[in-house]
Amino acid sequence: MIENRFSLLEEPWIPIADVGRVSLKQIFTETDYRALGGNPVQKIAITKLLLAISQAACTPEDEDEWTKLGADGLAAKCLDYLTEHYDDFWLYGEKPFLQMPQIAQAATQSIGAVLPEIATGNTTVLNSIQTESELSDADKTMLIIQLMGFGLGGKKTDNAIVLSAGYLGKSKTGKAGTSLGFMGFLHNFLQGETLLQTLWLNLFTQEQIADLPYSEGLGVAPWEQMPDGENCDVAQQLQNSLMGRLIPLSRFCLLNESGLHYSEGIAHLSYKEGKIDPSVAANFSGKDAKVLWVDTERRPWRFLTAMLSFMEVNGNGFSCHHIRLGLERIGDVSLPKIGVWSGGLRVSSNAGEQYVSGSDDFVESITFLNPADFGSVWYTRLKLEMADLEQLAKIVYGATMGFYKSQKSEGKNEAAQASHLFWQLCERRFQDLVYACGEGENETKALRKTFAHFANTAYNRYCPQDTSRQLDAWAENLPNLGKYLKDTKPQEAEA
Repeated sequence: MIENRFSLLEEPWIPIADVGRVSLKQIFTETDYRALGGNPVQKIAITKLLLAISQAACTPEDEDEWTKLGADGLAAKCLDYLTEHYDDFWLYGEKPFLQMPQIAQAATQSIGAVLPEIATGNTTVLNSIQTESELSDADKTMLIIQLMGFGLGGKKTDNAIVLSAGYLGKSKTGKAGTSLGFMGFLHNFLQGETLLQTLWLNLFTQEQIADLPYSEGLGVAPWEQMPDGENCDVAQQLQNSLMGRLIPLSRFCLLNESGLHYSEGIAHLSYKEGKIDPSVAANFSGKDAKVLWVDTERRPWRFLTAMLSFMEVNGNGFSCHHIRLGLERIGDVSLPKIGVWSGGLRVSSNAGEQYVSGSDDFVESITFLNPADFGSVWYTRLKLEMADLEQLAKIVYGATMGFYKSQKSEGKNEAAQASHLFWQLCERRFQDLVYACGEGENETKALRKTFAHFANTAYNRYCPQDTSRQLDAWAENLPNLGKYLKDTKPQEAEA
């Protein structure tokens, strides 16, 4: 009999902001943990795991039951559930957590080869973070959970190993993880003042699950019943249930002393077939389905109006289940503010091989909303302000291009950098803009002086005035902000 070792319930492995690593039991015992730590992909993977535990422990029937449950009630239910399923949460043993002992015949892959941030093969190492190092059991736990949805596509999976007889879904090149996709899905969750409140805000009711695109409904947590192969009855249940989207098992893994046995797991339908993770924003209103991807040139907060388009009258754009269903039901819940967290990892692909290179990177941002402001009026005002900021960015780009063209220079790189700087400066005051849109038109107009100042700052940074020729070009191409500043009150521009 294999000895059970490293209990996820008792050992510290989950990173918590401002605290360090804690155990699963501590997550549901300590009420003052603010938020998860780690990189954005780790945050997404752990949030999905904690939500899967929460849904398995207590899925309220309807909104009234969800409201009465509250964050404290959910924590108590989860603790009872973890106690009941204590033996399902060992990293090593007869039943290793989210691992497949049957896959032991697959080739061993090194740990570094399956982590996107580690440089392997002929990839250039730029800093020590990219160097493979020996992982602790806590790190290996994190790795297993991350690989369930975020395994990179390519030939690193040993797909010669097929557990379901007659299954033809594997090729030599492994598919991208269900939660990663081709370029890297942008994931979104509501965020409360504490981690427990965050889990409660994102918890679905039975009524809500019935309206989600999962024919099997909630489903069974995979640690309670792991599949035997890629296409067994359990695998098919996971393909069509909420549990299968929270913990997709898109990789079959088994840790060993030198790395892990690694093969492609359950293949889930993509957004093109109408199936998405509940944390991904998709638009199914057109001929072809669309999703929001991670864009390192466009910070996640700039997608906020796209994700909230359901607030618009007859809104028919992008929709994220966690955001839409969570915000639609909080009218009777007294909360001073609710955060919308968005993040993910941008990846590249070449000949079926996925990797992180060039401008690819992790991204994340959080914006807080005032529940009292929710509605079409607030949303319409925010959408108009964001559209005007987009126009300002184009004005900065065009003015910078004009400056360099006046001097017979190219200017594309400088124009792009000026526009990027403008958005960086805008991010400092975007939260103020979100609140101002709920306070009234005078408040948003007052902020326009600040954003106009940011536009001029970006232009001046990349358009020097050191020579008379430069000064003439600078004056000739100054950004025209008159239309944007029309009807604003005279006031000092902010630095």
